[in-house]
Amino acid sequence: MFLTECPRDAMQGWNEMIPTQQKIDYINALMEVGFDVLDCGSFVSPKAIPQMADSGQVIDEIDKTLSDTKLSVIVANFRGAEKALEHQNVDILGFPFSISETFQYRNTNKNQEEAFQDILRIFELTGSQNKQLNIYFSMAFGNPYGEKWDWQEVDFWTNRFSEIGIKNILLSDTTGVADTASIEVLFEKIPAKYPEIDFGAHFHNRYEDSYRKLKSAYDKGCRRFDSAIKGIGGCPMAKDDLVGNMPTEQVINFMATEKINHSLNLLNFESAYNQAKDIFHF
Repeated sequence: MFLTECPRDAMQGWNEMIPTQQKIDYINALMEVGFDVLDCGSFVSPKAIPQMADSGQVIDEIDKTLSDTKLSVIVANFRGAEKALEHQNVDILGFPFSISETFQYRNTNKNQEEAFQDILRIFELTGSQNKQLNIYFSMAFGNPYGEKWDWQEVDFWTNRFSEIGIKNILLSDTTGVADTASIEVLFEKIPAKYPEIDFGAHFHNRYEDSYRKLKSAYDKGCRRFDSAIKGIGGCPMAKDDLVGNMPTEQVINFMATEKINHSLNLLNFESAYNQAKDIFHF
């Protein structure tokens, strides 16, 4: 299992401003858990996401000697990518590309083709600096806007990104609309056509829906999952009532139930979990 913890996703929509030092301490605690990746910053407009305006300062203070965990940040345009790569601790850039045209406008103020062209430039930039680019397929399992959705639309855009050499795509359930059928059809049909791409699942869902979503993807071959402690967060650009992230503790429970090996240090996870309780008041 390849596991990404997403404190950025948890923090970005939090109404109460979190002190910079508290963010640094929390992410350093997560570094000691043993996740493969921490999605821990966002280089987007501070007017749009004020909670993440200090991402550069936070990233610079992460102690990368604590573990081999890689650090990922979100960008929404070429300028954001340039700013992110000014920080040496950044290993991975993530770009949210939407299967929904409506959401692409809402999230990045571009249509799909404009966003694709921006990604071409960012991919060239990351390649020149030996960094990784992850593409998040927002609204991969459907959307709340009444727009047509089918797996062939996801396949169309996967093919476009495959042609330019993208190697990492996260299928994202941005508003929690995925059900067992849509999860199974995507993970059954898409990865088999593109063996050169590493696919993962970035689910947003209610707590009680966690196991069935994880099981549906896992049984169809997915071995890469994003999550956030207690499921805190969601996409503030999607709609007013956020559907939370996949809870990390539910992923851990799933792995225990299914007898799946992992490399997480659960004592250190408990310590980080306790810090999350202080930040998010649960």
